[in-house]
Amino acid sequence: MEILSIIDLNAGYYKIPVLSDVNLTVPEGSICAIVGPNGSGKSTLLKTIFGLTTVYSGRIKFNGKDITHLKPYEKVKLGMSYLPQTGNVFPNLTIRENMIMAGYLLSKKEIRERMDEVLKMFPIFNISLEKRVLTLSGGERQMLAMAMSLMNRPLLMMFDEPTANLSPKLAYQVFEKIKELNKSGITIILVEQNVKRALEISDIAYLLVSGRVRFQGNSKELLEHPELGRLYLGIS
Repeated sequence: MEILSIIDLNAGYYKIPVLSDVNLTVPEGSICAIVGPNGSGKSTLLKTIFGLTTVYSGRIKFNGKDITHLKPYEKVKLGMSYLPQTGNVFPNLTIRENMIMAGYLLSKKEIRERMDEVLKMFPIFNISLEKRVLTLSGGERQMLAMAMSLMNRPLLMMFDEPTANLSPKLAYQVFEKIKELNKSGITIILVEQNVKRALEISDIAYLLVSGRVRFQGNSKELLEHPELGRLYLGIS
């Protein structure tokens, strides 16, 4: 069963079209990689799903419900989360304050209970919740952004370049955490600069080129496709 389906989607920024006739299906419980060259519309696709762009035509369905024109906060209530590449934490606040901000849909009691649950998955932050986020490393900030997204118990998490500007060691930790989240039952949509690694950990993949889907199918198939990999992904 699909958790997300996109039908004949055309979208962009005000009067500037970016996505053209996009059709996409994400099975529940899967990791879906969105790959393609720079400027192909990958980030725009995630923003459109979350309600941050202009949809000219087409539909977006989440668990069978048409969410095409819902506001982002309405989509969060339905179980969707979006982690942008930047601006996904509040650097001048403490770790605790960030977690509280993320649980804005919950009561104070629910925030305390949910924070305890989430922090068990991220023991790195149990050392000092009063630490200011601006003192954290890039990898720690990404982990915090994930923890914050979990506060509202998402069914679907969308990641936009989660390992950008991270060292190989920190990038590995982020990928491992994404796999762990998926094993817990959360569906993942992943836009990632490390195409090879994204295809290795995902189940299905979509190749976007100039705002259009040029390939859809098994991630391993795309990873091993010599022509598509060479032309669009830098995989030889």
